Amino acid sequence: MTTRTRTSTGQARARAPHAAMLAALLGACFAAPALAAPSDAVHFYAGVGYFHDDNLFRLPQESRLSDSARYGIYGMFFDRTYSRQKIYLQAKLSKVKFSHFSQLDYDGKDLLGLWNWELGKHFEGSLGATYEQTLGSYIDFRSQERNLRVHKRQHADGAWKMHPSYRLRAGVARDRYTYELPIQRVHNRTEDMVELGVDYTARSGSTVGLVARRIKGDYDTRRLFDGAPLNDDFTQDELKLKVNWKVTGITSVQMLAGYARRRHAELGPRDASGFNGRVTASLNPRKKLRVNAALWREFAPIESNLVSYSLNRGASMGASWDASAKLRLDASVSRERRSYEGRLAAGTQRALKDSLTQASLGATWSPRSTVQLNVAFAHQRRSGADFLGNGSFKSNLVSVNVNAQF
Repeated sequence: MTTRTRTSTGQARARAPHAAMLAALLGACFAAPALAAPSDAVHFYAGVGYFHDDNLFRLPQESRLSDSARYGIYGMFFDRTYSRQKIYLQAKLSKVKFSHFSQLDYDGKDLLGLWNWELGKHFEGSLGATYEQTLGSYIDFRSQERNLRVHKRQHADGAWKMHPSYRLRAGVARDRYTYELPIQRVHNRTEDMVELGVDYTARSGSTVGLVARRIKGDYDTRRLFDGAPLNDDFTQDELKLKVNWKVTGITSVQMLAGYARRRHAELGPRDASGFNGRVTASLNPRKKLRVNAALWREFAPIESNLVSYSLNRGASMGASWDASAKLRLDASVSRERRSYEGRLAAGTQRALKDSLTQASLGATWSPRSTVQLNVAFAHQRRSGADFLGNGSFKSNLVSVNVNAQF
């Protein structure tokens, strides 16, 4: 489970679709490490931008409300390797001001610390923590009030190379979620994860292994359902196959998939089990073109007043093309179907499903190595589950921003 990236996979998994789309458009162009000179360790960066959302609160077509916002981002990062120890630190602050719905104005915060360590030739691992404060999603509940969400994560993992071809792994992580809006505080929770695994590395560099994992979720507050308090605490046990297959020099496939069983403290009909996992593939036919695709079937949290999680089946595809030395074009599309059957209460007979489709296009121009101008468009469409109060909607978001590194 050794971490060699600068971002937390836990954050990606937990982020709601609306927040993910906005973060992708507003944050991708602020990937300051991509601008760093190799010899430098400390960097500062800043940027300003504007976006317009024609359905800010994800309402049905006849009720949609649009708004625009201006924002500024500033931050710093530190990236240095000391012998075999790699240290990465990042702090980013943002201020977002809406033109009409000023009650949504907020200050965003992103903090990250990561230490990738090695001890001799046989031991390696990582230790890290993140803090993220952002505006929560309006996809699964209706409100025009500000709902800040804070996500804190700490993780530690290590691996022992007991043989040139075999490695034992172990890791722990804790994710903590809190919400500002009182009606959303039923989602305040802590998720603790423990995992053990073993990997086999082939001569080609491909790896295959097994992962045994337990995730325990504890909610601070019991929600009321049909006038009675409902305990959403859960335990999820997983046994999955982990594969990193280097198919060719330009193609690779990653998979983490297998069996998962989710049990709840109350209401047995909400329990579920079966195949659970994700498969991703990347293709780099040319140095200037990169293509990726993914398929998944996973349990995911839902920020709804009536249901705490869903079983999601989805697919995505994306591409990035360096049209010139200074211009990059990006495109992505995804479709996800969420299923809630049997997860509200005993005796619920309704088929509760919805689907979410997202697409985005973007262009990034770098007139200088330390300056970027980004223009992006994103479309979102959902067929809702009316029983849950999250009807169908369409939305479009356009953003323009510029940032510079010092």
